[in-house]
Amino acid sequence: MHLLRQLRQVNGLRSLRQATRQVATGPTKPATLQYERDPQPLFTDAETQRLLQSMTQLNLDRVFRKRTVPDNSVETKFMTDEQLDSEFQQMVERAKQRLQMPPIVTIKKDEERIIAKDPALKDFASTKYVFTDITFGLRQSERKVVVRETDGTLAYATLETTKRMNQLYFPLEGRQSYNPRMFLLEELFAKCLAEHKYEFVLDRLLVQYEPHEPEFHNISARVFEHLNESKQFDLLRSTRHFGPMAFFYAWHRCIDDLLYDMIRRDYLSNAVELIALSYKIHKVPVEYLPTLAQLDALQITPAQRALAELRSVFRNREENQGIEQEIHTAIGKTEQDFAADEVSLKFIEQYIASEHALKKVQLELAVQTLKEVNREKLLLFQGLKKAHGVQAS
Repeated sequence: MHLLRQLRQVNGLRSLRQATRQVATGPTKPATLQYERDPQPLFTDAETQRLLQSMTQLNLDRVFRKRTVPDNSVETKFMTDEQLDSEFQQMVERAKQRLQMPPIVTIKKDEERIIAKDPALKDFASTKYVFTDITFGLRQSERKVVVRETDGTLAYATLETTKRMNQLYFPLEGRQSYNPRMFLLEELFAKCLAEHKYEFVLDRLLVQYEPHEPEFHNISARVFEHLNESKQFDLLRSTRHFGPMAFFYAWHRCIDDLLYDMIRRDYLSNAVELIALSYKIHKVPVEYLPTLAQLDALQITPAQRALAELRSVFRNREENQGIEQEIHTAIGKTEQDFAADEVSLKFIEQYIASEHALKKVQLELAVQTLKEVNREKLLLFQGLKKAHGVQAS
């Protein structure tokens, strides 16, 4: 009797907790900003992809950082210089693959697509029959799933049914057959955002939902909106989510906070690319291609920069490193970098002076501060070169 009484108390407390949780929590709130038309043509455009990839940057330390995974083992190899250089090139290619951005597409809606109506099969069974194409080698988007209704109607399955059947026969690793609680309960989702676990949320989102599902759009928009408030943009830099985030801000005309962060961190070429992307999306009559061409002539791509950083291990082995290279390393910039900064600042100041900038004072202060820092660096750069008798390139 005592044991029975304890079980009743435990069940009562459990029911009370569940009821309290249901009252205190609910499904995640809808996002404020949504795509009002199909963004895919602009997002998949070659020029847009090049701008987004450049803004994402390629920090190998961040791309290949250790994660909480079952296998974090380290393998040691002995290599010649030629083999090591080949491994460096393969590492950069693997990093570029890891930074492939998830597509941004419009929300797909269910459409009733009837194949045939057979009244003779009405009430043949009390349940529906689902037929799934399980041909080996097909992509999930290519598999046909049809449903025989109890009234004899044969039609293509809904998007939800199709996704469930694909997961049943060809399960994707990590995808659950039910909505994760972190997306279902607002308090858990808000806790993840408050702790700035943006990459974790977006990675989990990519596993659980398809890019055309409403949940994918709503949750990703909520994350980007919260990021714009917290200003923690660097948490997504050198990840596959930075490009979609920048595209989201450019689409909705709210790039100023991200632009300020880029200026403050001295990523001026990325700031120019962000402004150019906004001009491109909204068809603003500003010629930005000549500025991008000038920057391309003065700077190397993120992949080339990452490979050069890896190859510096060979240069560091040399006993007599060139004095000019030592000056460049000490200052952190080359003559081409200073020239690119001038081109970038001119373009950025034109944007700040235009009607498109929403936070002019904040951006003007950031530009002025960076100008002063760059001026001091340039004077030190020129003084060191003159003191060591190094000719200008």
